[in-house]
Amino acid sequence: MSDSISVWLRLATGVPTVMSVSPGRVVTDGGTVRARVVVRATEGWTPQLPGSRRDAVPVYSLMVATEPLPPSFWDRAGLAAGETFSDERHLIIYGQRTADDRLAFGGRGAPYHFGSRIDPSYDRVERVFTKLRHTLVDLFPDLAGHGFTHSWGGPLAISRDWTASVGLDPATGLGWAGNYVGDGVATTNLAGRTLTDLVLGRRTALTRLPWVGHRSRRWEPEPLRWVGLNAAARVVGVADAEERVTGRGSLIARAMAPLLGE
Repeated sequence: MSDSISVWLRLATGVPTVMSVSPGRVVTDGGTVRARVVVRATEGWTPQLPGSRRDAVPVYSLMVATEPLPPSFWDRAGLAAGETFSDERHLIIYGQRTADDRLAFGGRGAPYHFGSRIDPSYDRVERVFTKLRHTLVDLFPDLAGHGFTHSWGGPLAISRDWTASVGLDPATGLGWAGNYVGDGVATTNLAGRTLTDLVLGRRTALTRLPWVGHRSRRWEPEPLRWVGLNAAARVVGVADAEERVTGRGSLIARAMAPLLGE
């Protein structure tokens, strides 16, 4: 594969485990791949790469979905056209109507695991699923009496300044893209088109975007990372409760803003 222009790495079940990445070469447990350009696009799995443990943290986002809902619900909810929604709470939530008329709803709240560990068992945290269901019914009381049929989750990558980036070092041929903070559905498309221009040496409107070449500072070492991230998750929940009671912006959330990239 030495004539390949780029190598896209995925660290997931069913593909070789990457042991190291260096200019022009990726060493895996199944052999070595050589290429002129190597692009690291490993997102939440980035900390599993040697030397990259503090470049991003894998934070789990979990989701639930209802049974198919009748047209009357969508008309009353204002989501008949498939709109997405969120709100201004600090512990992020998001939802959307699916193609088969379910309401898919997700949010943060799952713990960060020491040492940026990733494991399939972390995809399911029943207390978070329960809270998501209760929150959704609170937002849409018409859901009372309707069942929930699905629940799932997975890790997403967050850089220290909560900023996604894409880039290519022409001197080494090493490129990267990621740290989408949960907004990767659209952003990965933009990243792919931008990387294409960078790899082919084109100067375009995409390669002049401010996220191109951006370098975030590294996360703190453990145990500071574990303590800080899990404390932040608890604190923003308290901040949301404070705002519900007082009707004003949370002083707690303001104090936490630097850690949360705000």
